[in-house]
Amino acid sequence: MSGFEINFDGLVGPTHHYAGLAFGNEASFKHRHLISNPRLAAQQGLEKMKALADLGLKQAVLPPHHRPILPELHRLGFQGSDHHCLEQAYQDAPQILSALYSASSMWTANAATVSPSADTQDQKIHFTPANLCLNYHRHLEQYSTEKIFKRIFQDENYFVHHHALPNVPLFGDEGAANHLRFCQDYDQAGVEVFVYGKSFSQKQQHTPTQYPARQSLEASQAIARLHGLNAKNVCFLQQNPEVIDQGVFHNDVISVNNKNVLFTHEKAFLNQDQVLKQLTEQLQQQSISLNIIQVPEQLVSVQDAVNSYLFNSQIISHPNGTMTLVLPEEARQNQAVWNYLQQHLLAEKTIDNIQFFNLRESMQNGGGPACLRLRVAVNAQEYAAIHPHIFLNDHLFIQLHAWIERHYRDRLSIHDLIDPQLMSETQTALDELTQILALGAIYSFQT
Repeated sequence: MSGFEINFDGLVGPTHHYAGLAFGNEASFKHRHLISNPRLAAQQGLEKMKALADLGLKQAVLPPHHRPILPELHRLGFQGSDHHCLEQAYQDAPQILSALYSASSMWTANAATVSPSADTQDQKIHFTPANLCLNYHRHLEQYSTEKIFKRIFQDENYFVHHHALPNVPLFGDEGAANHLRFCQDYDQAGVEVFVYGKSFSQKQQHTPTQYPARQSLEASQAIARLHGLNAKNVCFLQQNPEVIDQGVFHNDVISVNNKNVLFTHEKAFLNQDQVLKQLTEQLQQQSISLNIIQVPEQLVSVQDAVNSYLFNSQIISHPNGTMTLVLPEEARQNQAVWNYLQQHLLAEKTIDNIQFFNLRESMQNGGGPACLRLRVAVNAQEYAAIHPHIFLNDHLFIQLHAWIERHYRDRLSIHDLIDPQLMSETQTALDELTQILALGAIYSFQT
């Protein structure tokens, strides 16, 4: 096989806690201020990575970002020693302190939008970090993301890195969580689909009223231009505002795809019947036969989909051509979803198997299997040019598991964020991680 897809999963960071910072993410709000278990969160994510690697998939690890961001505290007017700044922020602005400690970079589906070389004019892989400008704690990720990506994807013969789009709502960009790519095989030219929730240049008759639409049409169009995509191989679809108001803050909460397969709820897109017909015709022009698995509302409601994260799943292709749907344990525990999986999905035989993972710590903060991974389609030469020490194997798994055991706490509350020892522990842990992954000086611990 000359082409394949690599899953880049984010390691959950040592400061994973439940702050409820993302408005519109109902799971995050529901578990706000509960006690988290950073050690278990990291272990659960790592176990999923290992299981997929054992299935023969290319699995890589992305390091967490450094937290807290002390220079940002100083920029916001908090003065004195590090400990005093933390205490003052906790007293005066606890939400800001939580934001600067947030481990949300673990959701690497929001890290960037990636276009494979088969789709781009210069035949290189293009990366654009998401600006995530709607939420302060996530907006801060873009700078570290770009630095880490440039270290992992260094070779300019194969990789092109763009800066994040301007940090204004007009160009609100949430990364690959609103990006689909359809193809016959990963190293063949495909059609890239950008899903947006709002537009500033086009009049919209339907917009969400309760929760904000995060991805803008203008951002999606800019990324398509930056990546040098052929207009006939690009499609822009509007997310259904009705489901945004029910907690579908990204498209990957309501639909997911792999190769020529689209697994989606019937209410995922505005004017769904019409746009899927147009997408089918567009794909046919590229000799791609779209296979749609559409879940009816009468079998699985939008609310059940949101509660179970049925669509925040991964469809993976095995070397023998079969496909598996990777789901969170919550999907098995939701009766409507479980009935659908058993009685309908597997009966269609497009997806051959289902596999469940316990990702409870991540799920309670609002992210499931698909949130934890960024997909990068490569050919053999591009694969060889990627920094080799981030690919998961038995040895690296053992190293990372031991690293988590050494450095992570098994409980963390909002009040613990003022503990100067937590800051020191995190710095020590990340310093050691850069050595394990041979990433060099990707962190700055200066205050």
